[in-house]
Amino acid sequence: MPDTPFACNLFPDNALIAVSGDDDAAFLHGQFTNDVLALKPGEAHWNGWCSPKGRLLATFVLARGKEGYFLMLPMALREAFQKRLQMFVLRSKVKLENFSATVSHFGVWGGALPEGAFSLGGDYGVVIDGAAPSGRAAGFAAWSLALIRAGILVVVPETQDQFVPQMANFELIGGVNFKKGCYPGQEIVARMQYRGGLKRRMVRVASGVACEPGTSVYSSTFGEQSAGMVANVAPSPEGGWEALVVAQLEAIAIDDLKLASSQGTPLQILPLPYAIK
Repeated sequence: MPDTPFACNLFPDNALIAVSGDDDAAFLHGQFTNDVLALKPGEAHWNGWCSPKGRLLATFVLARGKEGYFLMLPMALREAFQKRLQMFVLRSKVKLENFSATVSHFGVWGGALPEGAFSLGGDYGVVIDGAAPSGRAAGFAAWSLALIRAGILVVVPETQDQFVPQMANFELIGGVNFKKGCYPGQEIVARMQYRGGLKRRMVRVASGVACEPGTSVYSSTFGEQSAGMVANVAPSPEGGWEALVVAQLEAIAIDDLKLASSQGTPLQILPLPYAIK
């Protein structure tokens, strides 16, 4: 977690899509992994959108405003995400708008949240269409590192359609509701939860060298076969880099992960604020 509270302008790294209309709640509820209908005005939670195979196409903050919803996701995903989501609107009374450059959105971490902030649990959240939060200003790298240390995976273009939510520990941070009913990929996600078979989980690691999302990781247990993938990376103020890696449980159990090749830089597994099973 960050040493001191901070506020970060999330634009232009993150996009903001506004969803409104008479059918907005029901439409979004039928698409995403979390319980959209349970959100009250002023509330927010993490959410995911899956392919029919149950793989995450995006993970994002969903906030309910007074007149609709806001989706906050990486800018690199915005155009394709919005275009694909629009395809499913059909006859529903739903309007999707790109508000990325016209509505302010800040991430705030640590300390008391400012009035009007959407809490995401604990002492962090987002401020949408409000005054700039006071406190220490920080760059987007600080927000990214804070999410990594909180064990929250953000899907980026290099990792789209790679992980079922449980591989990303997404149910452990409240991003999946298993009682809400159908959405794309729901049967596969539910089967994984109730019948087992999960072979990969996400861990936080330290690296002495720079790496990028989508880079393969290896383990002696699997030889020259990839044992996982880097999901998110941010520089650490203590030196080096921290990352979230989705990897085989067997490799995690013996703390044996290497970057890019079987002879690559060793990755040190670091603690997460929750237990993985």
